[in-house]
Amino acid sequence: MSSHNEICKKFDAIPLPCNGDEKLCLARETIGKLPINGLRHNPEKGTCGWYIWCGEEMSEDSDFFKPLHVSHIKEYLPEIEQYLSLSPGYRFLVADGYEDVWNAPQLIDK
Repeated sequence: MSSHNEICKKFDAIPLPCNGDEKLCLARETIGKLPINGLRHNPEKGTCGWYIWCGEEMSEDSDFFKPLHVSHIKEYLPEIEQYLSLSPGYRFLVADGYEDVWNAPQLIDK
């Protein structure tokens, strides 16, 4: 498994590690579906900016995402922990040996 810095180097991203006390948003009800998706907005108000869901579709429902301390992600989706140092504006999609990471600057609030 690649370390956080190796992932950032591989995708030419400036690392911005999450603090274990910060919160991310996880769609817990979707765990078990593939692919696993993540997108990162700018950190604010104790959040690291990550939104993570599993499956093809991200719901617009207000209760789709639930807050989770970053330190607990390894209990739910340990395979994505290595991506959490990607800086705001990055997205990832992983499934069964497939990995796609890209920069989506529109995620960063101007």
